[in-house]
Amino acid sequence: MDNQTLWQNVLNEMELTVSKGNFSMWFKDTYIQKQNDGVAYVAVPNVFVKDWLFTKYHKNILKSLRNFGEHIRNVEYVVAKNPNHNEAGDKKHHTNPAVNSSSQLPLSEHYVNKEDNLNPKYTFDTFVVGPFNELAFAASQAIMKSHLAYNPLFFFGGTGHGKTHLIQALGNHFKHDGGEKKVFYLSSEKFAVDYLNSVNSNTTNAFKEKYRKYDVLIVDDVQFFSNKERTMEEFFHLFNSYYDNNKQIIFSSDKHPNFMPGIEDRIKSRFNSGMIIEIPAPDMESRIQIFRKKSEMHGIHLENDIIDFLAANVEGNIRELEGVINQIKCNTELKGRDLNITDIKSLIKNSAKPQKNTSVKDVVKIISDFYGLTEEDIYKKNRKQEYVKPRQVIMYILREDYNVSYPSIGEKLGGRDHTTVMHSCDKVKDMLTTDNNLANEIQQIRSMLK
Repeated sequence: MDNQTLWQNVLNEMELTVSKGNFSMWFKDTYIQKQNDGVAYVAVPNVFVKDWLFTKYHKNILKSLRNFGEHIRNVEYVVAKNPNHNEAGDKKHHTNPAVNSSSQLPLSEHYVNKEDNLNPKYTFDTFVVGPFNELAFAASQAIMKSHLAYNPLFFFGGTGHGKTHLIQALGNHFKHDGGEKKVFYLSSEKFAVDYLNSVNSNTTNAFKEKYRKYDVLIVDDVQFFSNKERTMEEFFHLFNSYYDNNKQIIFSSDKHPNFMPGIEDRIKSRFNSGMIIEIPAPDMESRIQIFRKKSEMHGIHLENDIIDFLAANVEGNIRELEGVINQIKCNTELKGRDLNITDIKSLIKNSAKPQKNTSVKDVVKIISDFYGLTEEDIYKKNRKQEYVKPRQVIMYILREDYNVSYPSIGEKLGGRDHTTVMHSCDKVKDMLTTDNNLANEIQQIRSMLK
């Protein structure tokens, strides 16, 4: 294998594990200058890139080179101009394909496999495990080791808690390490669109054949099946087909299936037949691990005191934490040095999303959505049980979790007397001692309010 082909193969592998920005910054204008006595000499444009590749990526580069060239024992980095660039920095017509391969292959096409919709960057190597998601991780490992240990496997939690990463990592595992199983990942919305298109075009048989040919089916955001009766009917039969044929099914949602409005009971029953696991927002210890892992992945050096400061002062989901890391990376590159704690404090003060206190309106909206009602339904003086129970839960939460006074709760919820509020709170307390479903509902609501 010639040097050009060898390095192109290495770059293709590195691009799967390195962010787009890092790949463009650190691997652009690199190439294998020569090989001598088992050593590959990788040419880089400057000393800074040389030091960075050796410090951050040497192990992965060497591993990749050995995968394609067993004779290679080591890598040396040398500063040299790319022979395929003229002095003005323009590419010659015979551009080396190993140079900046990211510009030749669009990132979206390179990352997402159109056959199975899996993104190879979502792996367990890049998945951060902490107290907040260790149960979900353990369940994932269980079905990887023992076929159908949990079937279906259902994850739920708020936006940005890592659900998509986890279920796609499972898909990539089954695809590559599970005996080359046929895997398919999609969102519930995509399933609904495909099904309705098949009905309109009279191709439902082809639709059924397509979705029944896989060994592992992964459906993201199943809460969007809500109130789609025809789609739910087809999905119900698809679920039964997979289950009856001992095929793995994996789902995700923003809430527990029992509390998804507009989902048929028979489908909720199917979801409940397997393992259901919540992935909550990351706690303090988990945020420390996430900041440490993500900074390493982005090639950023952060001292322990900085990581501790970030974890204590930046609360949010994983995407928001990654957003902070991206800001740090950008500022590190602009300054040409690692940021100190003073830099970080200034950055967070100016850019971190301010934490707001939860208002009564926030509580009403979240709980009314949870029970499939509108906010107006809560304020109406309607004595139907489907309205009374959510209203009483709101009163209970406002009193117990936010210490709002009885008169204030009554005033804000339609001008009700404070004795009515007291009675409602006491009733919920009494019901919690015997009603496990209500206890689970309130636990879910509290998790959403966080």
